[in-house]
Amino acid sequence: MPTSTPRPGRPVRGSATGRPIMALFDLIGRRWILRVIWELDQAPTPLTFRELRTACGDISSSVLTRRLHELTEARIVEHTTAYTLTPTGRTLVHRLEPLTDWAANWEQQLN
Repeated sequence: MPTSTPRPGRPVRGSATGRPIMALFDLIGRRWILRVIWELDQAPTPLTFRELRTACGDISSSVLTRRLHELTEARIVEHTTAYTLTPTGRTLVHRLEPLTDWAANWEQQLN
C-alpha cells in the first residue's frame, strides 16, 4: 500500500511545507479517522478488526483497513493481536479534550 499518510515535513492538504499542525489536521480530518480513534479510546480492551468495524457502525472493511494503516504508520494505533492506541494516540485524545469542550460550548451558543 503506497504511503499517503500525512507526515510533518511533507506537503499535505493546506500546506506545501507540511507544518506539523497541518499534517495533523489533514490526518484527523480524513473520513472515519476520529471515529476509529474514539472507539479505540472508549474500548476497555484492545479491539479486533471485526470488533472495531462493528463499533464504528457502517464503515466498510476497505476504508477501515486504509484508516488503520494510516493510523499505524502515524504511530497513533498499534496492532498485536488486536488494535489499541499507542501512548502517542492516548496523548492525542487527551489534547483533543479542550476542543471537545469548546465544541459543546459552541453548540450551546448556536442554539
